[in-house]
Amino acid sequence: MPLQKNQLLTLRIERLSSDGSGVAHSPEGEAVFVPGTAPGDEAQVRIVKDCGRYAFGILDKLLTPSPDRIPVDCAVAGPCGGCSLRHIDYAAELRSKQESVADAFRRIGGLDVPVLDALSSPEVDRYRNKVQFPVGRDKNGAPCIGFYAGRTHRIVPCPDCKLQPGVLNDIGNALCSFFASHGIQPYDEESGKGLVRHIFLRRGTHSGQIMVCLVCTRPKFPHSEELVAALREQFSDIASVLINVNAKKTNVILGEETVSLYGPGYIEDTLCGVPVRLGPLSFYQVNTLAAERLYGIAAEYAQLEPSDVLLDLYCGMGTIGLSMADRCRELIGVEIVPEAIDSAKANAARMGDAVAAKSRFFCADAGQAAARLAAEGLRPDVIMLDPPRKGCDETTLSAVVQMSPRRVVYVSCNPSTAARDAAWLEEHGYHAEKVQPVDLFPRTRHCECVIALSKGKIDSKKVRVEFSLEGIDTSGLQKGATYPEIKARVLEQTGLKVSSLYISQVKQKCGLEVRENHHKAKSENTKQPQCPPEKEAAIRDALKYFKMI
Repeated sequence: MPLQKNQLLTLRIERLSSDGSGVAHSPEGEAVFVPGTAPGDEAQVRIVKDCGRYAFGILDKLLTPSPDRIPVDCAVAGPCGGCSLRHIDYAAELRSKQESVADAFRRIGGLDVPVLDALSSPEVDRYRNKVQFPVGRDKNGAPCIGFYAGRTHRIVPCPDCKLQPGVLNDIGNALCSFFASHGIQPYDEESGKGLVRHIFLRRGTHSGQIMVCLVCTRPKFPHSEELVAALREQFSDIASVLINVNAKKTNVILGEETVSLYGPGYIEDTLCGVPVRLGPLSFYQVNTLAAERLYGIAAEYAQLEPSDVLLDLYCGMGTIGLSMADRCRELIGVEIVPEAIDSAKANAARMGDAVAAKSRFFCADAGQAAARLAAEGLRPDVIMLDPPRKGCDETTLSAVVQMSPRRVVYVSCNPSTAARDAAWLEEHGYHAEKVQPVDLFPRTRHCECVIALSKGKIDSKKVRVEFSLEGIDTSGLQKGATYPEIKARVLEQTGLKVSSLYISQVKQKCGLEVRENHHKAKSENTKQPQCPPEKEAAIRDALKYFKMI
């Protein structure tokens, strides 16, 4: 019998869904989703919509609270909806996120892979380094900041959001006071009138620098000099004040034009030691300290060696690859957003000549670039994947398999698509070793995860093979590239020039036969130089490329 609208049921909440709602079952076995509940709650639930196999309800009365339930410390948490898990103890929140990730890999991926306990965020509150406040009017008609209520464009005033640093809330409120005192009107979506649409703020977690960006319908802002002076006097960490122009009737926050009122137009910060410059359009993880934990896990799973080539697909500003640049020989990054690639190149340059020399970044679609690189014979040792929520397309995954890296590290903000892609890779020769959930978004339903995959079920790093060529005729195995071809390959891939002497030394170490004149110095009186480690690694890669070893 279908459930009826406004029907009251007494239900026990069993778990949380992927969107943070409590999940219960009706006496007939129908799943009922109830926002604002916690696993273990016994509650009276009012049905608001029945969809046949499942239904939606609202909490009518809490009968017996869950041991994991805690008091909500924000007056607008309910109507705002941004902190969908604010009523649950953080330890229980982490358990729920681990269970959600494990469920995705089991149910969607069909994989029996260990899913580790969720790694906590260093900060549970005040962790966001980016704020986007819509500007509207409160019940008295005064300009206010807040957030849109769920599935609406009705602003819920929120003068002190618990997820944002206090100073960013203070700046938002100070701006509203300035608007009110100077007659500056918030934008009205229905009429299209008004000036200020959003207040966009960034703060460097390590630097403390703050960027203030007002999203307005036109570039001319009244009393702009007075505004900058007032902000700088009250908030000394403000490094840039900008006007972003968006005159379109759209839900997109930022427009294409940005005008600077004060400062260089960006702020600076570091992420895992990588220096970054952030403008309003820069993509950047909103939880810096937790992102550093995430990158640490990714580096651990990559198991990079000094001679390795690392391919970073969906590289963004290059931060995750650059954070590992000191562990590999070469870094190649691919990203479709031109501004992000420009930032990646600049970030690499700021890290010094050594990092810049070993780093290459290309602006291209990840799938198309991966396919092209695979066709060109690129054989990276490790591939890093950090796709958007929709995950990787089959073109990208096929190219990854074709390039045959030793390891693949997959970073995802969507466990469902990550599980799907991991299952595809498992079917094509890559074993999912483990999954580490990492909480970058405390008090919300979102959770990142990192998947370690290796080629086959045998970790080549743990296998040692010893053999001897004594007594074996190797003459038929010495065919391969010529010395000029090896030199050209090394120069193309690394920019290093190598001599025939160095090539012969490496060939000897690999058990390859060399002609006598190649392993002698040019002068009989000259002490024979030894091939430097970085050139030896490059020559070995060339020999592998030409299938000589």
